[in-house]
Amino acid sequence: MENHENERLQLPENAFRELKEGEKYEPVMNPRESYPEVNGWSVTWGVLMAMLFSAAAAYLGLKVGQVFEAAIPIAIIAVGVSTAAKRSKALGENVIIQSIGACSGAVVAGAIFTLPAIYILQAKYPELSASFIKIFMASLLGGIIGILFLIPFRKYFVSDMHGKYPFPEATATTQVLVSGARGGNQAKPLLLAGLVGGLYDFVVATFGLWNENFTTRVIGAGEMLADKVKLVFKVNTGAAVLGLGYIVGLKYALIICLGSLSVWWIIVPGMALLFGDSVLNQWDPSIATAVGDMSPEQIFSSYGKSIGIGGIAMAGIIGIIKSWGIIKGAVSLAAREMKGGTPAGKEQLRTQRDLSFKIIAIGSIVTIVAIFLFFWFGVMDGNLLFALVGIVLVALIAFLFTTVAANAIAIVGSNPVSGMTLMTLILASVVMVGVGLKGTGGMLAALIMGGVVCTALSMSGSFITDLKIGYWLGTTPKKQETWKFLGTLVSAATVGGVMMLLNETYGFASGQLAAPQANAMAAVIDPLMSGVGAPWVLYGIGALIAIVLTLCNVPALAFALGMFIPMELNIPLLVGGAVNWYVTSRTKDAKANAERGEKGNLLASGFIAGGALMGVVSALLRFCGVSFDYSAWWANPLSQVCALVAYVLLIAYFIRATKPSRA
Repeated sequence: MENHENERLQLPENAFRELKEGEKYEPVMNPRESYPEVNGWSVTWGVLMAMLFSAAAAYLGLKVGQVFEAAIPIAIIAVGVSTAAKRSKALGENVIIQSIGACSGAVVAGAIFTLPAIYILQAKYPELSASFIKIFMASLLGGIIGILFLIPFRKYFVSDMHGKYPFPEATATTQVLVSGARGGNQAKPLLLAGLVGGLYDFVVATFGLWNENFTTRVIGAGEMLADKVKLVFKVNTGAAVLGLGYIVGLKYALIICLGSLSVWWIIVPGMALLFGDSVLNQWDPSIATAVGDMSPEQIFSSYGKSIGIGGIAMAGIIGIIKSWGIIKGAVSLAAREMKGGTPAGKEQLRTQRDLSFKIIAIGSIVTIVAIFLFFWFGVMDGNLLFALVGIVLVALIAFLFTTVAANAIAIVGSNPVSGMTLMTLILASVVMVGVGLKGTGGMLAALIMGGVVCTALSMSGSFITDLKIGYWLGTTPKKQETWKFLGTLVSAATVGGVMMLLNETYGFASGQLAAPQANAMAAVIDPLMSGVGAPWVLYGIGALIAIVLTLCNVPALAFALGMFIPMELNIPLLVGGAVNWYVTSRTKDAKANAERGEKGNLLASGFIAGGALMGVVSALLRFCGVSFDYSAWWANPLSQVCALVAYVLLIAYFIRATKPSRA
C-alpha cells in the first residue's frame, strides 16, 4: 500500500507548462481529500527551522557578507526528519515546515540590508541610537504587512499565470519535497545531481580549486579591452546558477542577458568615452576617481546599477498600471466581504481557500496603525506630521511594490529588494527633508522606514514561492498564510537578538563585519540627509528604457533585473536556458523531448539544492575560522582556464544525464 501511494506522488505532466483551453491543473495531493498539514510536528519543526536559519543567515550575512535563501535547505531537512521518523503522508507537513521556516531568509534579508546602517552611522554621529525593540518592530511589522499585501494576489500569480512564469526556486523546492516523499527512482537523479552540484560548488567556495568566474581578462587582449575600452565578459561557473538558468528557460534568460549586456557593453564603455576625465560625484561624494580611470566593475557599481534601479522602479509602476484591474478586483471583493455581501456559491475546494478578505483588510489596517504608532512614538519623537508622512510613504510603496517583488521571484528566483529599498530610502529621505526632518533624526527615520519596506518586499517575494509550492503540491493556502505570521514573529525576534549580539561583539563600524548592503545604504543616506541629491538622471534613463521596452512588448522587469544584477550572474542564466532549449528540442520525438525536459528539471533542482546546502556549509566553515587562502591561485589566469574546463564538463554531464533511463 505504501509503495502504491508513493507511486502516485509525482508532479503532473502539465505542472510547468501553460494549460490548454479547458485544461485544469490537478495537484499532487487530491483537493477533495484531507491530509496532515498543521499539527504539533510541523509547527514545532517549522519554528525550530525559523530560529536556526534566522540566526545562521543573520550571522553569515553580516559576518561574511553571504546571504543565502533558506527554503531549499529547510525542505531537505524537513524530508530528512519525516523520513527518519517514518511519518506517513508527510508531504503536507513538510510544506508547512518549509513555509514557517522560510520566514527566516525573508526577515533576515529585510533586516540586515538596512538596519545595521544605523550602527555604522553611529560611529560618525554618536547621537544615533538603535535598540532591540526598534529592530524587532521594524522586522515584525514589515514582515506582517508583506504577507497581508501579497495574499490577494496569490490566485493571480500561482494559478492564473500557471506555466507563464518559471518560478525557479519554487520548482527546485517542490522537486525536493516530492522526490523526498516519493523516494525510489524519482529521488535518485535529484540526489545524484544534488551531490554533483553541491560538491562542485563546495570545492570552489571552500578550497578554490578553480576560479568561480571566467572572464575575458584571462588573455592579454581581454585585459587591454577591459582597461582601455571598459569592455569585459564574465560568467559565473557555478552549478547552482546553471541549474537556475535551466529552470528560468531561454526566453526570460535571453531578455535578462540583453538587459545586462546593454549596461556592460553599451552604457559602461559609453560613460568612459563621454566622461573620461570627469569625476562624477554629485550624488556620491566618496567617489574620487575619474570615470576613465575606473574599471568596468567600478563604473557599473557607481553608475550602471542606478540605471537598473530606475528601470526596476518604472517596470514596477508599469506592472502596477497593467494589473490595476486585479488590484481593484481584490479591493472590491474585500469591500463586499466587509459588508457581508459575498455571493453564495458552491463550497470552495480546500486548495482554493485563502484567509478571508475581511481578516486581510482588518489585519492590514491594524498593522498600518501599529506602524504609524511605532513611527510616531518610537522613531520620530512624537512628531505627528513626520509620522503621518512616514506611514503614507511606507504603506504606499510596500503595497505597490509587492507585485514587483513577487514578479521578480516568479521570473528569475531573485528578489531585487536591495534596489527597491535603495529607491525607498532615497524617496523617503527627499520627502522627509522636504517636510523638515533632516540630520540624524532623519537618518534614523529613513533607515527604519527602509527596514519596514525592505522586510515587506522581501517577505512578499519569499511568500509567493511558498504559495506556488503549495499550489503545485495541493496544500491549503489558508493554513500556509495563517502560520506564516508565527514564523515571522520568531524570525524577527531571532534577527533582532543576533544583530544586537554581533554589534556588542564586533561593532558594525569596526570593519570586522562585511554587511555590504547596509554599508551601501549608510553611504547613500548620509549625504542625502546632509543635502546632497540623488542620481535622478540615471534613474530617469533606466525609467525611459523600461517605457520604450514596454511599448515594444518586451518584458521590462526581466530586462531591468538584468541591468541591476551583475553580468557574471546573468550569463549563466543564458547558458542554462540554452541547455534547456537544446535538451527539449534535440529530437523530432516530442515525447522524448518532454521526458528529457522533465529529467532536466530534476537535475537543475538538484544543482540548486546541492549548491544552496553546500554554500551554507562552506560559509559556516569560514565563520568558524576554517578557511583556505587561494587568492594567489585565483590571480593566476590558469585558475580561470580550469574553471572553463570544469564548467564545460559540468554542462556535458548535465546534458548526458537528461537522457531518460530505460527499464
